Formats: sequence, structure tokens, C-alpha cells
Amino acid sequence: MLKLFFSLLLFSSLLSSATLEDVIQSSLAKSPSLDVITARLQANKQSISLANQFSNPELLLTRNTLNSSQAMHQTVLSVKQKLPFFDKRNKRKNVALAEANILDEKLQAAKVMLVGQIKKEAYTIWELEALKKVVYAYIKLTQGNVELYEAYVSTTDNQHMGIMKARLSLSDLKIELSNLNAKIYSSYARLSYLSGTEVKHLELKLSMGEKPNISLLASSLAKNPTLAIKTEEVQKANQKVILADADRYPDFTLLTGYAYREKYDNYFNFGVGVSLPIYGTEKLQTQRERAKALSLVSAKADTKIIITSQLKTDYAQMLSAYEIYHIIKDDALPQVAHMFELSNSSISTGSDLFKYIDVLFQKLSLEKKSIYAIGNYNRAEAQIAQLQGAIQ
Repeated sequence: MLKLFFSLLLFSSLLSSATLEDVIQSSLAKSPSLDVITARLQANKQSISLANQFSNPELLLTRNTLNSSQAMHQTVLSVKQKLPFFDKRNKRKNVALAEANILDEKLQAAKVMLVGQIKKEAYTIWELEALKKVVYAYIKLTQGNVELYEAYVSTTDNQHMGIMKARLSLSDLKIELSNLNAKIYSSYARLSYLSGTEVKHLELKLSMGEKPNISLLASSLAKNPTLAIKTEEVQKANQKVILADADRYPDFTLLTGYAYREKYDNYFNFGVGVSLPIYGTEKLQTQRERAKALSLVSAKADTKIIITSQLKTDYAQMLSAYEIYHIIKDDALPQVAHMFELSNSSISTGSDLFKYIDVLFQKLSLEKKSIYAIGNYNRAEAQIAQLQGAIQ
């Protein structure tokens, strides 16, 4: 017991600083939402057993009011047992098995959705942490350059305005840093909730991936969890149609009884009963089940369209993020870097601080957009992985 306690304590302390894989494994093991579906699966196992059972027999005791001296005076103990038509029990069992398959797919879909949510939250944390690092670096840079500018330049009115602008920009950066800290705290709280264990630090490195290929991405949609659920729902509906067809054939009832007479011979009686489907109820039930099955087929086709549309949306986001990142890295940042070098080298000679601050914040804006592009790319990739049914 002591070893188990220390093992759990060690695991908890390790998870406070965890990798994304650690968080995913923890969530799959502890999520209450997954436990609910697992419990429903266990309950459905009893439904499968129940579907194969016979109806309970009926025990009847009857006695008439004739005098015991008469031959018709009797006390009768009877037993009735309903016997379903050939193979009806197996057909009911098939419906219950189809429901079990649906629950299996729902459990898988819940895992996929949970993993997708964790990934997107983790990528948001990476994005916020990267922004915080950049903003903090620019705070230090701005502070240093303001001090340098004040040391080299006399405070004329125009130069004083430049210093004031730099200090206002510095205040804006500190406000942004405070907002980022609050967002990071909230994001870690959401991640801890999803993982079922408190996570204080996430070890994660993200980068821009390859240019997305929509044909390659679409080829992996066959395992989409929502589509799998719809497929199993159609299978269950078809089994219910088969069962409804079988219900059009009458069930039999076997009857046996023992009659007791005080002054005459006792005797046994035997009988067979059959239900008469003369009102057309069973036919209407079959038509109803067929209509439900057809509606589920249409719903499945509609689900395919929705999934394809969602894939195109996520692909467009990935492609846009990829293009924005390379525009910034390959074109914009090199130009701004050169402007920044010129401004940075001239600041010590008393040049206009306004221009320096403008270039500085242009570079900051581009670096932030680059971080956003990486975050958006990976979040869209996580959404596509969710469409593909990935749980890692």
C-alpha cells in the first residue's frame, strides 16, 4: 500500500510537468464522460442476455362455485408458456448486439473528441507561451533602448516626445504580458480539467509542418467516428426491420393444467394457443421500422457531406497558416530585420525614436503573426486528425 501511495505521488508530481502524450493518456484513463459510456456498455451486455430469454411462464389457479357433489366442480392449476416464433429470440439478440456496436463506436468517438480537445488546448498554451516569451523580450529591448536613448540625447521637446511614446509602448507591452499570463492560467485550468490531473507545465515544441494535401487528408476519413456511429445505427435499424418482419408471424402458447375434483376422478388438460395478427398492427410496425431505416441512411449520407465540408474548412485554415508563415519568414521578416538594424544602429546617435519604435513594433507584429500561424496550423491539423478518428 505504501509503495502504491508513493507511486501515485510520483506520477502526480511528474504530471504537473507533463508532455502532451502524458496528458492524453491520463485523460483516457480518468475521464468521467468515458466512464459513463463504459457503464452503458456493461448494462447493454445484460440487454443482450435478456433478449435471448423466454417470457416468464404464467401460473393460474381457478375454482368454480358448483357444489362438490357435482362432476363439474373442480379446482384447476394451469401453467402457460409463450413460445416465440422460430428464430425471433436470435433476431431480438441481433438488435441488442447492434446497440452494443453503437455504444462501442460512441466510446471511440468520445475518446477521439477528448484527445482533439486536449491537443487544441495544448497548442493554445504553446501559442500563448511563445507570445509571452516574445513580448517579454521586447519589453527588455524597449527598456534598454529607452535608457540608451536618454543617456545619449539631450531632452529637447521633440526628443522628449519620442521617449514618451517609447514608454507608452512599453506600458502597452506590459499590459499585453499581463493578459497573456491570465490566458495561460485559464488554459492550464482547462487542460487540467480535460486530463483529470493538475498540469502546471506542458513540455511541447511546435513548428510549421509541410504544405497540406487535401487528397491525402481526405483518404483517411473512412475511420471518422461520427460516420462509424451512423453506420452502426443503420445496421441496428436493419435488424429492427428484420425483427418486425418476424413479428408478423404469430407466437404460440403452450398450456397444461391439472383439475382436482373431490368426488370424481382428477385429470390433466393440455392446449395450444396462437395469436391472430388480424388487425394489421405488425404490418404497420414493419413499415414504420423501414421508414426509420431509410431516414438513417439519408442521415448517414448527410453526415458524409458535413464531414467533407469540415475537412475543406480545416484544410483552408492549414493552407492559409502555412502561406502566412512563409510570407512572414521568407519575405517580410528579412526586410524588417534590415530596417530594424538601421534603426537600432542610429538610435545611439540621437536619431528619431519614433521611427525606431515603429519598426520595432512592426517586427513584433510579424513575429506574433508567425506564432499565430504555427498555432492555427497545428490546431487545424488536430481538428482533421479528429475527423480521421485519431486518438494519439
